[in-house]
Amino acid sequence: MPVTSLPVAVCHSTSEALVDENTQPLTQLQKLLATMPSTSYQRLFRSQSVGKHVRHILEHYHTLLTGINDSIKEIGIDYEQRPRQTALEENPDVAAKAISVIKAPLVSLADRPIDTPIIIHYPIGDEGHSLPLTSSLGRELAFLSSHTVHHMALIRLLCESMNITLSSDFGVHPSTLRYWQQQPH
Repeated sequence: MPVTSLPVAVCHSTSEALVDENTQPLTQLQKLLATMPSTSYQRLFRSQSVGKHVRHILEHYHTLLTGINDSIKEIGIDYEQRPRQTALEENPDVAAKAISVIKAPLVSLADRPIDTPIIIHYPIGDEGHSLPLTSSLGRELAFLSSHTVHHMALIRLLCESMNITLSSDFGVHPSTLRYWQQQPH
């Protein structure tokens, strides 16, 4: 199937819409954390917990934002080199504050061109080698949006097993929400 290209104006636009698609689920997550007791946040189901998923989400944002802020000429990102901060998975208040810290620099990306080049260092093999892959700010924001919503869908399942009620749009991708809105009721 041929790939259709976006109009040139879209390709050179800012990252505002993608930033918005990332801040919306982070805001939902922040609201959940404000009401979730630490015992529920840390409760293990096999090896998974709400806290572990939240930590994983936040560390991906931290990695992107750090890579962008630390760059001089070339933005390089390695998602496997995350800090893995256990406090984020143990304490919902710490995680909620981390979301607030992430949101400001994330929102500041809205004015950047969507095609800002980024190199992703993807690990291959067991010897510490990585494959440099060409990407863009827009592509990475799209990845983070989908990645976040995917983990939020898993968080939703964990919450449901603890009888924690969430809004019907929690863990639902923005494109699905748009589709639902277009459907006759």
